[in-house]
Amino acid sequence: MNELIVFQGKDIRRTLHNNEWYFSVEDVVFALTDSVNPKDYIKKIRKRDKELSQGWGQIVTPPLKVDTAGGPQKINCANVEGLFRIIQSIPSKKAEPFKKWLAKVGYERVQEIENPELAQQRMRALYKAKGYSDEWIEKRIRGIAIREELTDEWKSRRIKEGKEYSILPAEISKATFGLTPSEYKDLKGLDRENLRDHMTDLELIFTMLGEASTKEIAINTDAQGFNENKTAAQKGGKIAGDARKQLELESGKKVVTSENYLPSSKIKVIKNKGD
Repeated sequence: MNELIVFQGKDIRRTLHNNEWYFSVEDVVFALTDSVNPKDYIKKIRKRDKELSQGWGQIVTPPLKVDTAGGPQKINCANVEGLFRIIQSIPSKKAEPFKKWLAKVGYERVQEIENPELAQQRMRALYKAKGYSDEWIEKRIRGIAIREELTDEWKSRRIKEGKEYSILPAEISKATFGLTPSEYKDLKGLDRENLRDHMTDLELIFTMLGEASTKEIAINTDAQGFNENKTAAQKGGKIAGDARKQLELESGKKVVTSENYLPSSKIKVIKNKGD
């Protein structure tokens, strides 16, 4: 959750770099302009603003790794100061509110370093403001902790960041739900949104079970490298998948669902699927 913040309903990815927040330039442009193709919009403002274009290498970092629902991705980012310069070239009525919001977000990071509990409090407040129940929020926060514990294990077990970090969660998801994360997002009618933010309580529970089981198997078998950890991921996901199927058999109701928390204006007409 620390990697995702929201401005006027638009998700903006960020990552810590040199103990400072760096934000996805593409997400910021999308939030300010609603452009259907933010990358093209960025090219246009660079052509229009020669000074910005010439100093682009000092304003925007080389691609930084940012955690996403589908695994870590490398994206172009800028810090608060860099974004202020980019915003100068974007004619948008949202520019001034965004600057104030961005300055506040940057300051909050300083507070969170001094008091880490503030980050979790803000996370709860953000979900609460978006209409999630207290019970759901508790599961979501616990799920974040379990995912972090698992990725920490992978780091110590010679898993390479990037592609391998996206394959292993997909293996867990496939064994748990019969769907990869991208297939799951299609089922729920999601695009740029975080998949787990649109899971039901039960979907979150089985996600946690799959990842917690994977971590335990990796530790107890001392799984090393990609292939051994892929086997652990498949076995951990199967434990959760078997439990899900048993619940569905006893309750007569599917756990996998197309339900989401999208505003009604964004909900797509989709077909329910999953085993």
